Amino acid sequence: MTTAYEDDDPSGAPLSGGRRAAAGREPAVPRPAAGPRPADIPGSGDGPEPADVPGGNDGPRPAGAPGNGDEPTQDPSRGDDRVMAVVRQWRAVHPGLATAPMELIGRLNRCAALLQQAEDVPLRLAGLSRAEFDLLGALRRTGRPLTPGDLARETFSSGAAVTKRTRQLAGRGLVERHGDSRDRRVIRIHLTDAGRDLVDGVLPGQLAYEAAALSGLAPAEQADLTALLSALLIQLEGRLGGFR
Repeated sequence: MTTAYEDDDPSGAPLSGGRRAAAGREPAVPRPAAGPRPADIPGSGDGPEPADVPGGNDGPRPAGAPGNGDEPTQDPSRGDDRVMAVVRQWRAVHPGLATAPMELIGRLNRCAALLQQAEDVPLRLAGLSRAEFDLLGALRRTGRPLTPGDLARETFSSGAAVTKRTRQLAGRGLVERHGDSRDRRVIRIHLTDAGRDLVDGVLPGQLAYEAAALSGLAPAEQADLTALLSALLIQLEGRLGGFR
C-alpha cells in the first residue's frame, strides 16, 4: 500500500480500493460478525443509552442535554479505542461539540500510522525505508522507466525527495539513471535486475503482514470497509485542489 510522503516525512496515508460497489450498491457500515445488533447498544439510535457504556461513568444523559442522541460511535463488543477516549475528553471540555469528523478522521489517521508500522517490518529486514520501497514498487508495477516527475506523482512525494531517494537506491545498484534517447535533458529511472528481485522478494512478506493486521475483521467487514473508504477517497481526490 502506498503512503504519502513529502521530503521524507509522512504527511498521511492514502487509502486504496475499488469503486463504491460493483453494481452501485450502497455498502453497509461494517458490523461485528458476532450477531444482530440489539436495540440498546449505545449509539444505535434504537433505544435508551444504558448507564454502563464502556468508558462512561456518568450514566445516561437527560433529554435535551448537550450531545444527547449524538454519542460517540463505538462498538462495545470490541471495547474502547484511543480515539474514543480523546473524543470523550473533548466532549467534557465542550459538551455541545459535534465530534463525528474527529471520530472518523482520527481513526483513519491512527489506523494508517499503526498499519504503516506493521508493514515496515519486512522492509526494515530488507534494509529499505517505506519511501524507498514505494519508489521501487512504482517502477516494478508500471513495468517501465519513469522520470523523476512521474515518480513524484506515483509516490505522492516532492521532486527533491525523489532525487534524494533515487541517488541512494542507485548507490545500492537497485536503480539506474539514463538520459532519454530522444531528449538527453530528460532523465529516466530504470529498475535494475537486483531492484526487481528485491521488490519481488519483499512483497509477499509485506502482504502477509497486512493480512495479519486485518485478520480481526471478517471478510464481509473488510469488503464493506474497502467500499466505504473507496467512496471517501474518490470524493477527496475530486476535491484535492480545494484543500491546498
